[in-house]
Amino acid sequence: MGNISATQLVILLIIVLLVFGTRRLRNIGSDLGGAIKGFRKGMHENDDDSSEDIKAQLRDDASNADSGDQVNTGEQQKNHS
Repeated sequence: MGNISATQLVILLIIVLLVFGTRRLRNIGSDLGGAIKGFRKGMHENDDDSSEDIKAQLRDDASNADSGDQVNTGEQQKNHS
């Protein structure tokens, strides 16, 4: 019941062409292609930003770890008093 044969697919495509026309289908195709291209470009830029953010976060964590030891020591002295 869920299988679509080749002839049914051809008939469906002919009906879609008659309903929408070739110009509108071409516009829909180009719009869809542009949207996918923009999405991929955005994902690629996001990956680049994420890797830079991770590197910056690691640098911040490393510098905070050095100064964090001093802060913890000060807090421990306050707690022991």
